[in-house]
Amino acid sequence: MPHFLTTDASFSSKQELLDLNDSPENVAGLSLETPSPEESPGGSTGNGDLDFDLPSPSIDTSQTKVFLNGKLESQHGADDPRGIKFVPKETEELCGWGALKPRCIQVFNTPKWVLFFLCVASFLQGMIINGFINTVITSIERRFDLRSYQSGLIASSYDIACCICLSFVSYFGGTGHKPKWLGWGVVVIAIGSLVFALPHFTTESYKATMLEQTGLCSANQTAPCEESTSSLSNYMYVFMLGQFLHGIGATPLYTLGVTYLDENVKSSYAPVYIGIFYTSAIIGPAAGYLLGGLFLKMFTELHETTLTPEDPLWVGAWWIGFLGGGAAALLVALPILGYPRQLPGSQRYVAVRVSEAHQIKDSSQETDPQFGKSVKDMPRSMLLLLKNPTFIFLCLAGATEANLVAGVSTFGPKFLESQFSLSASEAATMFGYMVVPAGGGGTFMGGYIIKKLNLRCGGIIKFCLLCAVVSLLAIFIFLIHCPNVPMAGVTDPYLGGPDSDGPLNLTAFCNSECNCVREFYNPVCGDDGYMYYSPCHAGCSTVDQTLSQAGKKVYNDCSCVLRNLSSVPGGAVSGKCSYSCQQMPVFMVFFFVVMIFTLLSSIPALTATLRCVPDKQKSFALGIQWIIIRALGAIPGPITFGSIIDNSCMLWQDQCGEQGSCYMYENSAMGVYTLTAGVIYKVLGSFFFFMALMLYKGPGSPPSSCGNTDNEEAEESDSPVKDIPPEMLCSVNTKL
Repeated sequence: MPHFLTTDASFSSKQELLDLNDSPENVAGLSLETPSPEESPGGSTGNGDLDFDLPSPSIDTSQTKVFLNGKLESQHGADDPRGIKFVPKETEELCGWGALKPRCIQVFNTPKWVLFFLCVASFLQGMIINGFINTVITSIERRFDLRSYQSGLIASSYDIACCICLSFVSYFGGTGHKPKWLGWGVVVIAIGSLVFALPHFTTESYKATMLEQTGLCSANQTAPCEESTSSLSNYMYVFMLGQFLHGIGATPLYTLGVTYLDENVKSSYAPVYIGIFYTSAIIGPAAGYLLGGLFLKMFTELHETTLTPEDPLWVGAWWIGFLGGGAAALLVALPILGYPRQLPGSQRYVAVRVSEAHQIKDSSQETDPQFGKSVKDMPRSMLLLLKNPTFIFLCLAGATEANLVAGVSTFGPKFLESQFSLSASEAATMFGYMVVPAGGGGTFMGGYIIKKLNLRCGGIIKFCLLCAVVSLLAIFIFLIHCPNVPMAGVTDPYLGGPDSDGPLNLTAFCNSECNCVREFYNPVCGDDGYMYYSPCHAGCSTVDQTLSQAGKKVYNDCSCVLRNLSSVPGGAVSGKCSYSCQQMPVFMVFFFVVMIFTLLSSIPALTATLRCVPDKQKSFALGIQWIIIRALGAIPGPITFGSIIDNSCMLWQDQCGEQGSCYMYENSAMGVYTLTAGVIYKVLGSFFFFMALMLYKGPGSPPSSCGNTDNEEAEESDSPVKDIPPEMLCSVNTKL
């Protein structure tokens, strides 16, 4: 008696579908034709893939049993009574909200449109969390009287929330309605953005003035070390709450979103879809940096002020980006919430997909259809993942790569600024110009190459190992460094005078009467080519309001600046001295190679993770992998890189006797320390990819007809026998 397939049964793996066929006759007549809702009486759309559909079997049947709209139907016209036909119910695979499923919106019920909306969501997430947050953190510190460690807590709240929620969201969301988990996650991101902008509207207007004579030698210098009675620092907890909501909302995006795409397209096209998805997540931060920079040029109260963006008390309109990003996230959440549990035609891809999971002794997760649907199975599911050495080493490799990427992303602009004497905006812009093509291009190309070469799991890991080795060789470019810009009292002593007997002495005979304080750091570039800590340390007594050079202040009568090596006092211009380093083009080329090959392996490594675990554990495996990557990579990466780079600091900020941030680094030491960290991470990453490859045990070599993950040769053939999906042919041959 034939079996009847309806969409009531959700097949998470091909094994569940094949197990329904207990006899050869049941397999021989199986038809996997899955009409779209448009083809069924109540539907209106196609199957929604990339137009590479598996043709339906052309085996004639005398009486095909059909479950049509939940009813059993018979189709006569053939002699073979063993065939069955799968037709989805009228509304089960339609998109909509509850009972509202308009026919006009069914055109969006395709993987391409799912990819589009998920890309918009990941773009907004990257723009808000990795773009706006990093851009405005300095302005928030200034506006709300926050210390650096407090802003660090704000930034870390996102990753802490992700680590707390990942295991539960990936486990229960993996067996639940993924689009609803994704949609509500985007809603939470939107709420977090609105909460993050809330302090701007609940505080008094920001008022600040800057005296023109502050920092000059002729002024009475007083250190701003009075204890602040302001309670603005308590808003730190509001910012932490916003970041915590960001972390909760983003948790489903890169776990359930990836598996939802993987389940609803052919496995050979999954890397391309996932690559595009992650590319949008990388472009998002670049847009956040650009838009955030524009917003910060506007005063926070949106009215005229005497301050300029170069003034130390300037606070830009940091909050605008969060309002706009939150509103956009609410809009994109609506269509995501309307998608069905499975897209039309997705079950045919599940049925013909070859399992590439690492083979372990306990395979009950494949044979037990109820496995993974109860919280009681969570420890057992975790144990099965821990028994998978390929999965473990791929997670460790991802953690080492995340360490390097997170560290370079955080301190890359600072490295360029120090090495090549760039301004902060110039360094950030140049770094952004490299991140977009290297990050976006590398991420997309990684997925495309895997699809083009049709690599299986073992081949994908080999490709990741190759990328790690190439980037390891290119990272030695950090041996190249440029000399520091000469700074009086730091890299070089002051010119002349008995008090200038060595470096690290900011007081000399020329400024000894100025009563300069370390709390006012405002570097100026003198006519003699030396950089000075402030106009006061340069001995400048006046500022010329009539002259300006590209918006910079011009100081005169600087007693420490000797014009043309004479005793005549020279002048100075606000800002650091510019310096041209001839090695910069070579460094940028090899640095680009390091970045693009590092990110070139990101999507292949993710694809290998999806292939080396059973279908039922994909979402949970991604959740565990993200926990490992964040706990061992994304969170400690910036901290480790920061600690290493701080060892090369030559001049520390003085905050009323307490050490603050670093003002100036020794370029040669910074290059050596960065190279050391990079080599360690790259060697470990290469080793972990190598171990994952060596310990991978895929399924036994299948017959030639079952060699590819998706046998496209069978699709292109006109033979009735070859039209049967290759997995069905293998099952028939085995049972006969």
